[in-house]
Amino acid sequence: MEKANHAVSELTKTALVAAIYVVLTVALIPLAYGPVQFRLAEMLNNLTVFNKRYIWAVTMGCLIANLWSSMGVIDVVFGTLGTLVMTSLSWFLSRYTSSAPVKLTISVVVCTLMSWSVALELYFVSQAPFWWTYLTVGVGEFLAMATGAVLTYFLSKKVDLTV
Repeated sequence: MEKANHAVSELTKTALVAAIYVVLTVALIPLAYGPVQFRLAEMLNNLTVFNKRYIWAVTMGCLIANLWSSMGVIDVVFGTLGTLVMTSLSWFLSRYTSSAPVKLTISVVVCTLMSWSVALELYFVSQAPFWWTYLTVGVGEFLAMATGAVLTYFLSKKVDLTV
């Protein structure tokens, strides 16, 4: 019985984070897509350094949210793959520290640097200039991630995000 309850709890937490990601992205569509973007839902990437379940939660949220993207199936596939890689890398690198601020810093840096994947998508699909787009997407990613890191840090003081 306890194993079944644990599975339901895991699924519920995963679905909840995925749903929040979708709502935050779709509600702010004008800001969430394109060469200059501020996808507020990216702040949820910070959760992945506390528990790998959130890798799947954020990745599924991204996949669903990218169904609204003007880049269509390309963003659904490659945008989602980029999220899977960056959140997995953040989780993997953060395993070597128990400090929440260090974990969150790793997440912010990795996700900001990995925004090249979005710039590359926009370069091939929209012929947007790669380096300029990398800069503008990276700034938006950094702002969302840094905001999320602060919120996640305070949340982690009240809620055990590791279980």
